[in-house]
Amino acid sequence: MSVSDSETSSHGGEYKMFRQVTRDRILYEMIKASHSKESRSMWKVLIMDRVTMKVISHSCKMADITDQGVSLVEQVFKRRQPMPGMDVVYFVQPTDENLALFMHDMTGRTPMYKKAFVYFSSPIPKDFIGRIKADTTVIPRIGGLSEMNLEYFPIENQVFVTDHERALEELYGDDADTTPEYDVCLREMAIRVATVFASLKEFPNVRYRVKPTDGSVETTFRELVPKKLALAIWEYIKSYQHTIPNFPQSETCELLIVDRSVDLVAPVIHEWTYDAMCHDLVDLDGNKYTMEVPNKSGGAPERKDFLLEDHDPVWLEMRHLHIADASERLSDKMDTLMSTNKVAQLQQKDKSELSTRDIQQMVQAMPAFNEQKEKLSLHVEIAGKINKVIAEEGLRDLGQIEQDLVFGDAGNKELLEFLEEYEDHNVENRLRLMMIYALADPEKFEGDQGAKLMELADLTPQSMIFINNMRLLEGPPKPKKPEPSGGFLKGKKKATTALRKDKQGEEETWALFRFFPVLEELLEKIDKNEMPKDEYECINESESSSSGRPAGPGGRTGRGGGQIRSRRKAAQTKSDDGHSSDSVVKNATVDLKHLGQRIFVFIIGGATRSELRICHKLTAKLKREIVLGSTSIDDPPNYITKVKMLSFSGYGC
Repeated sequence: MSVSDSETSSHGGEYKMFRQVTRDRILYEMIKASHSKESRSMWKVLIMDRVTMKVISHSCKMADITDQGVSLVEQVFKRRQPMPGMDVVYFVQPTDENLALFMHDMTGRTPMYKKAFVYFSSPIPKDFIGRIKADTTVIPRIGGLSEMNLEYFPIENQVFVTDHERALEELYGDDADTTPEYDVCLREMAIRVATVFASLKEFPNVRYRVKPTDGSVETTFRELVPKKLALAIWEYIKSYQHTIPNFPQSETCELLIVDRSVDLVAPVIHEWTYDAMCHDLVDLDGNKYTMEVPNKSGGAPERKDFLLEDHDPVWLEMRHLHIADASERLSDKMDTLMSTNKVAQLQQKDKSELSTRDIQQMVQAMPAFNEQKEKLSLHVEIAGKINKVIAEEGLRDLGQIEQDLVFGDAGNKELLEFLEEYEDHNVENRLRLMMIYALADPEKFEGDQGAKLMELADLTPQSMIFINNMRLLEGPPKPKKPEPSGGFLKGKKKATTALRKDKQGEEETWALFRFFPVLEELLEKIDKNEMPKDEYECINESESSSSGRPAGPGGRTGRGGGQIRSRRKAAQTKSDDGHSSDSVVKNATVDLKHLGQRIFVFIIGGATRSELRICHKLTAKLKREIVLGSTSIDDPPNYITKVKMLSFSGYGC
């Protein structure tokens, strides 16, 4: 019995993308490797808890697990039927409750399973081994005991979450740092982020955002959250150098830790890609869409669930396109299918004209045709719904004023003119617009001016509380500038400071495709080693300075801070299913043989669809795999609900 970890390195041999590494560890390092010689059955049982169940469901399919010899999947906390002739794989968190349940299963004269292979999702407490060894009946029944160090949720090929939906409330609410939830949230988050690096065997340069200050304003506990998380992650990763075989001893990648304050516009502005519009304007259940399809028996249409996921090639092709572009392409694809497909052509013929050979061809080709038509019909229907909402709610005009405010092309005068003419009564759209304006020109919301703006926008006075909640995430108010005479309602000047500047060398092909999240600029600066040190501190550099260790050859650091270890490049390998194949990168024409060191970014408080899009875009552009992590992925309605639930005081409400 030994405590071990992954022998699979991401630095040598074949280059595997983030999600594929996760999937392969679960299937091959854990499930396939767990089999005893004593077992009479080729099948085994897989037991998980609530957290690890979600880890596996996001990483691989049930068919993948079955292929590795799992005949039954159980939950550790539920009553289970004994299987004394079969081996069992436990994949659970290292909690006292889970340990007690495992010991109960395997102790005594008649254990529930033949041989147990136990994998903990994160580092185990020091007393666990002693507690297991104390029961002499359990020891011989354990085939293996390992720290799997895999406790994150890979929701996409290059995206993971730690599943902390209430992170904003638990870390940034009033007096949050005095609550037990604050410490629990930070600790769990640090463990789960750290296990990403354990899985990939990456040792990162760890940077975190600090708020520049002139010393006149005291640093708040909210501003210290990224630093606290970074330091906690650092301690776990440093421990891996002693506990995980072949873990790198020098830096191999970059990790940037920020919170939602780095970009408060991205969660509320209307993002015009197909992906973002699906999650913003369409009634989805997570990534599930329900559509009526023809009944195969010829009866009334039946409802069928579809998942907007990486294994859907149409979704992969369309998701990061402008909604107008996606709509055109979907229409063209459907027209092409119906005009060129053999089955479609035969269906248009009179039945009396069909030969026996025609009918045979139709029968043989019908399943593939129906599947292709069904997939296209799904996305044509969704795009149609999106375009209908855009027209009904006047989102083109709303989107234009949003982006004009962000880029400094509109100010108070233009906003007031828009509010006078805007006829849509969607309260949330108006609130999102005012949130953007509060970020673009915060002085217009001081004193009773905010209340007047709420009235002009046809919003309740309570909306000002929501806006102040959002602004407090940004930090203490900046010193007020002298206000021009005449008051803000009569002012005609545009915003003097733009929240964004147009990117050089990138043409705007479609209207309202101008906006980009701050994350894009940060990732490009990391790639160029141009991160401002007064805003982003590097733990590795501090560690080198305090220990006297040289940062690198000639006293210089590698790309981005610490001494960087080179990565062997390897040929791309073919995959056998939609999860393991990196369809996203293939779609972006990225050559896996020439990908450089990974860049990880973790956003506390929720990431957005625009930030997800940028990570895929820059993976192709920079030829470095960009992995986005966050406490959750938030669409505008979810984010606004979370901001509304925050309880802040003492900020001009």
